[in-house]
Amino acid sequence: MYDLLSGLTIIEGSAFVAAPLGGMTLAQLGANVIRFDPIGGGMDFKRWPLDKKGNSLYWNGLNKGKKSITINIREDEGRDLIKALICAPGPENGIFLTNHPPGGPLNFDDLRSKRKDLIMLNILGSHDGRPAVDYTINCALGYPLATGPRNSENPVNHLLPAWDLVTGSMAATGILAAERKRNRSGNGELVNLALSDVGIWVASALGHLAESALLGRSREADGNHIYGAFGHDFVTRDNCRIMLTALTKAQWKRLKTAMKIEGAVVELESKHNTDLDDEGSRYEFRDAIVSLIEPFVSQNDYQTIKLILDENGVLWGPYQTFDELVKKDPRCSEENPLIRTIFQKGLGEFPAAGLPLRFKELEEQPLKPAPSLGEHTGEVISNILGLPDHVISDLHDRGIIACLS
Repeated sequence: MYDLLSGLTIIEGSAFVAAPLGGMTLAQLGANVIRFDPIGGGMDFKRWPLDKKGNSLYWNGLNKGKKSITINIREDEGRDLIKALICAPGPENGIFLTNHPPGGPLNFDDLRSKRKDLIMLNILGSHDGRPAVDYTINCALGYPLATGPRNSENPVNHLLPAWDLVTGSMAATGILAAERKRNRSGNGELVNLALSDVGIWVASALGHLAESALLGRSREADGNHIYGAFGHDFVTRDNCRIMLTALTKAQWKRLKTAMKIEGAVVELESKHNTDLDDEGSRYEFRDAIVSLIEPFVSQNDYQTIKLILDENGVLWGPYQTFDELVKKDPRCSEENPLIRTIFQKGLGEFPAAGLPLRFKELEEQPLKPAPSLGEHTGEVISNILGLPDHVISDLHDRGIIACLS
C-alpha cells in the first residue's frame, strides 16, 4: 500500500467484483475507502470460496485495506446516514463508487442536490441500463466461440472474469480523472461505466471489431495456439505440461537453438518457400513447427527441459494449479515484494498480494487485510458526521446500524 491518495475519502456501495476491485485499488493507493453493506452482509458476503467456518475468501480478498460499515438501508434513517456520508463536506470528500442500479434512493440527482460538486461513478451492466454480468457479456462478445479446440462447435467460457477486472481498474481511473477535473473546475461529475462497453472497448483495441468489419471474418477457436505468432503447449516425458512461445525473431531463434531444430526449419522453409522468421508465417505453419518440437520435449523430463529453456533464454512457462502456484512458485512467495503474509481476522495467516504498481521513490506501507463486517461503523459515523456516542448507541439499539459482524 502507498499513501499517494491519503486524505481522499471514497464511499463504496458495491457487490461482486468490479466495484469492490476499483475501491480496493484506490485503498491500496492510500485512499480512505469506506464500504457500506446491509446489516448481516450483502449478496456477496458469503460468496465462494468459503473456508471451513463459512467465511468468504472472495469477500476478504476484494476488500483489503478498506473500512467497513453496516447500515439498515431499508430504513429512511439508514439511507439518510449513507447520503450524509457520501455528501460530507470537505474538498476530499463527496466521492461515491457504486454498482447499485441507477435511479434508486442513492441516485445522482438526489445526492447532487446535497452536494453540487459530487463525484459519482456508477458501474452498469449495459450502457442502456439493462442488467448484465461478466458471464452474460462475455458470451456475446465472441470470445467463448474463439476459445477451445479447433473445429469445435461448442463455446468455452473462461474462469477469469476479465470484464469485471478491467472495469474495476477503469473505475479507479475514472474516479481519479473526475477528481482531477473537480480540482481544476470545482465541478462534480457523474461517470457511467458499463461492463458491456468495457468488453467492446477491449475487443476494439485488440482488432476484433476491425477484423470483422474490414476482413469479413470472425476469429475461430484454435486450441492452445497463439493467434498470429507461434505458441503452443507441450508435454514432457514425465507428464508435465509447458507453454512455449516465440513472438519475435529473437525469441524464435532461441527456441530453434534450444529444441535443436535449425536444420529441420531450413528444410521446412525451403519446401514451402517461406520465411519462418516472419511472425505471421510461423502461425501459418504452426502445426508443422509443433511436430518438429514435440519429439524433443516428449523425450526429456521436465527438469531437463527447464534447464535447456532457461539456458537458452526461451520464453516459456509451466502449467500449474493454484495450489502449485502458492506452494512452489517463487513469484508467489515473499521473494517477490508483491507478496506479504497477512493475518485476516476469522481466517488466519496466509500470503496475499499488494498493489502491483511499484513506485521507486515511495516507501510502501504494510498491506492491510480486509475489515470485519461493520468493524468501523461507529468510528466512521463519529469522525465524518460528528455524531456523539449516545446518538450512535441509540442508532445501534434501534437496528439502524450495526458495529460488528
